[in-house]
Amino acid sequence: MKLAVVGGGSTYTPELVDGFARLRDLLPIEELWLVDTDPERLRLVGGMSERMFHAAGHPGRIVTTSDLVAGVADADAVLIQLRVGGQAARHGDETFPHACGCIGQETTGPGGFAKALRTVPVVLRVADAVRAHAKPDAWIVDFTNPVGIVTRALLQEGHRAVGLCNVAIGFQRRFAGMLGVAPSEVALGHVGLNHLTWERSVTVGGRDVLPDLLGTHLSQLAEEIELPASLIRLLGNVPSYYLRYYYAHDEVLREQLDAPTRAEAVQRVERELLELYADPAVDTKPEQLAQRGGAFYSEAAVDLLASLTGDRGDVQVVNLRNDGTLPFLPDDHVIEVPAVVGASGVRAVDVPALPDDLAGLIGHVAGYERLALDAAVHGGRDRVLRAMLAHPLVGQYDRAEKLTDLLLAENRAHLAWAR
Repeated sequence: MKLAVVGGGSTYTPELVDGFARLRDLLPIEELWLVDTDPERLRLVGGMSERMFHAAGHPGRIVTTSDLVAGVADADAVLIQLRVGGQAARHGDETFPHACGCIGQETTGPGGFAKALRTVPVVLRVADAVRAHAKPDAWIVDFTNPVGIVTRALLQEGHRAVGLCNVAIGFQRRFAGMLGVAPSEVALGHVGLNHLTWERSVTVGGRDVLPDLLGTHLSQLAEEIELPASLIRLLGNVPSYYLRYYYAHDEVLREQLDAPTRAEAVQRVERELLELYADPAVDTKPEQLAQRGGAFYSEAAVDLLASLTGDRGDVQVVNLRNDGTLPFLPDDHVIEVPAVVGASGVRAVDVPALPDDLAGLIGHVAGYERLALDAAVHGGRDRVLRAMLAHPLVGQYDRAEKLTDLLLAENRAHLAWAR
């Protein structure tokens, strides 16, 4: 098969390549095309990827290109992992909301909205090229944040797409380690929207062992997601780390005001990684890559691609159309839940009814997401302002107005309609 990675010059890419090399029997890649607009990153990441394939004895060919059409031509699947504006834009996402007393984060809150506005038009242009030049049944796998909004943009335009996040596989591996079982034995009751999810059950051998985990590992879980043990006990489930931006907003904001941004930290790590990628003696995934984020990304990507192209019919957590799974949301909204994955598509498994507090927050954020996508597709200050006002972490008109102006000023270079 031919797989294209758009955004292939990312320092993440060797994480993917490591998974492709280790799991080549599951996903037999003949050609891996790395597509990027940055020729220097392509040279360094492409060279590193070639050495990794060679060291692992992988027979596949790696090709680098800045030509999107050539990259996706006749591809069986296309994985999109873009960061429009790079870490500099991310730094803005993580700082401009502070002027209004809001958290700065690249996928949640006003910063996540800014990223969506920059990203959706670019991803849709990539998807149009896939539709025109890849194989007719090619899948688009979106790993580009904010995954829920971007995936809905793709599906809304009729693309054959599914969204992927590594939060669920991270929890699966964490729970498996606590239980002393193989990750494949652990099934999650994972539910919500991308970066707004809860683990409501942990099933092993047909039995929900989450109550046992909360009894024996409550303090450890609380420490890992940085939320109070008493909150986890009250909810009776395990929220993802991203719920901290809601459940502990003011605490997170205080921490952010006194610390460097994540973008600054990532820029330092990326400089180290690119130096390593330039070394012809380095042919295995560097340890520093773990500091870059995206844990288990490669395993999640390989599993999903293998099932989409090989029709395995297994259950994986993905981002897909709601279609009645959460009855309080429109059918065309995108949710993140376990689904049966095969060559014909993805189908959500049944999800037990949610308590009012979870359903209420999901519904509130979903309303914002719909307005955010409308703004990203059609532009206009009023659309941006309505979406900003609708976000539960904003919610006040004067604050929303100021944030809107800050967002537009910060992102003017990336938003043609705002120039």
